Amino acid sequence: MFFLHELERTVTLHPSFFGPRAKEFLKTRLYEDVEGTCTGQYYIVCILDSFIISEGRVVPGSGVAEYTIQYRAVVWRPFKGETVDAIVTSVTPMGFFADVGPLPCFVSNHLIPPDMKWDPNATPPQFTDNKDQVIEKGTHIRLKLIGTRSDVGGMFSIGSIREDYLGSVITRFQT
Repeated sequence: MFFLHELERTVTLHPSFFGPRAKEFLKTRLYEDVEGTCTGQYYIVCILDSFIISEGRVVPGSGVAEYTIQYRAVVWRPFKGETVDAIVTSVTPMGFFADVGPLPCFVSNHLIPPDMKWDPNATPPQFTDNKDQVIEKGTHIRLKLIGTRSDVGGMFSIGSIREDYLGSVITRFQT
């Protein structure tokens, strides 16, 4: 689920960047350091415009200045039980891996419907029900998050497609 968070970060600035464009350098550094990162609880999708930059404090012994920047950001936090769309990245006999945006997700073969069987002879290897559903690398799927695990710099999740309306997303275009 997406949220709007007010966050704070301390950014250091080298003395060579002191001058009339110091605030511009700080904003650029904040964008580079923060956008697209994971805090372990959520992913920072993008930074919005609400910047409050404190006065710089020179760090003794190094000459760099520390600035505290308050900003608003759009963040994405995956929840247990959330239904999301993903793209399959690899398929194995034990299940398949998919990316839900920046979040890697594993779907075990125990969490795949029983009518979908592993077909190692197909090229590429896939799970199929021998009708219209095929799960192979690059397939767009809809899955339900069963659980998430947080690490210091990332997150990982387990998903399921063993419920109604989950599985391969078949996109048909009208012409």
